[in-house]
Amino acid sequence: MFVDSHCHLDRLDLSALDNGLQSVIDAASDKDVSRMLCVAIDLQTLPEMLEIVKQFDNVYASAGVHPLHVSDGVPEIATLLGYAADSSVIALGETGLDYFYQKDTVEQQRESFVRHLNASAESRLPVIVHTRDAREDTISILRRHVDTGVAGVLHCFTENWEMAQQAMDLNFMISFSGIITFRNAAELRDVVRQVPMENLLIETDSPYLAPVPYRGKSNEPQYVVEVAQCVADIKCLRIEEVAEITSNNFDRMFNKAVSG
Repeated sequence: MFVDSHCHLDRLDLSALDNGLQSVIDAASDKDVSRMLCVAIDLQTLPEMLEIVKQFDNVYASAGVHPLHVSDGVPEIATLLGYAADSSVIALGETGLDYFYQKDTVEQQRESFVRHLNASAESRLPVIVHTRDAREDTISILRRHVDTGVAGVLHCFTENWEMAQQAMDLNFMISFSGIITFRNAAELRDVVRQVPMENLLIETDSPYLAPVPYRGKSNEPQYVVEVAQCVADIKCLRIEEVAEITSNNFDRMFNKAVSG
């Protein structure tokens, strides 16, 4: 069974589906995608997202503020800890740094990132990290503030092998999305080749970044199978092995999903 370790179910356009989100969950189940982690991007929509997640036993949630949403306010540690106590919440984030789109909020992004890491250490929930055009600062903040006993995941990884190594040295996992199936992603596939399977997760980041052969369409958790197949091809493994190892990795990192 596959696990989609990062999706945004509350961002899907369900208008064309008769059974709404249930249709998405059913389509994933038909592809042996048994579980998924629905990741928050802000606190304003988080309560509604949690209500959606609680309808499905096989869907988990995270709580946090995406670096591109810090202009709406940097979250208080106490607020993050409050959400961390929710039974559906198994991670904090996504948080991190994005200097590609919003260089004018750098200080707020850094402060938010540190607060998420502090809340992660206190709650013992792993943190989901978004990073773009901010390699040095991301690693620097992680080195100074992360609890390596909890750590987390660098999601939708598009950086180089050196950064992957530095993150894994801090006990982080590296998650790959449908980007690895793109024709122009040869360098990223080389990173996939080098990341040990025990440090690797797969995700869709749906509804964004649909993999080949679904590029241009809305992404869904069912398409994480295409990511798994690409990893299997790169690693010369059977897709069943990729499913088993990445599912075990997910349970090891997000252990609240197992322990409840």
